[in-house]
Amino acid sequence: MSRLKQPIWPRFLPTKWVVGCATLGPVGLARHAPGTWGSVAGVLYFTTFFAGRVGDVGLVLFSLVGLYFSVAICGEAEFRLGERDPGKVVLDEFVAMPLCFIGWARFEGVAPNWAVFLCGFALFRLYDIAKPFGIKKLQDLPGGWGVTIDDTAAALASCVTMHGLHLAWTYGLAH
Repeated sequence: MSRLKQPIWPRFLPTKWVVGCATLGPVGLARHAPGTWGSVAGVLYFTTFFAGRVGDVGLVLFSLVGLYFSVAICGEAEFRLGERDPGKVVLDEFVAMPLCFIGWARFEGVAPNWAVFLCGFALFRLYDIAKPFGIKKLQDLPGGWGVTIDDTAAALASCVTMHGLHLAWTYGLAH
């Protein structure tokens, strides 16, 4: 894993800008549960910019760009704040959250959109906090990689869980 290098371009940005992006401005500075608020912002980001607009391929492509940005900014914020994966850094939750909803349109007619978004949010928070399935080990990756990839894995686990529940529900109703 030593091949994963922290991008260097954020080193040239002002600290105020790096930390402001990493905390999503005031969102990460919330007194209680900043990761939860960052995740709420991520759901709003998905519903505002992606849902019904770009399709699954577009969502994944935009997310890859966002994840790279998160790796770069969160890693630099860690360095400047002098902390490993500080709680106030919530850009990682924000950019990972939309990945929970890959294929969300398949749930239409099974559940209202708000229920799908709430389910994805709840599963993401569960997996992000509990870190099962080896997700916890991903935090050991260097710099912004460790900050961002564990949230990405939590989002993908949430997505797989929702699709699994959908299949179980559909199969259970059909048979």
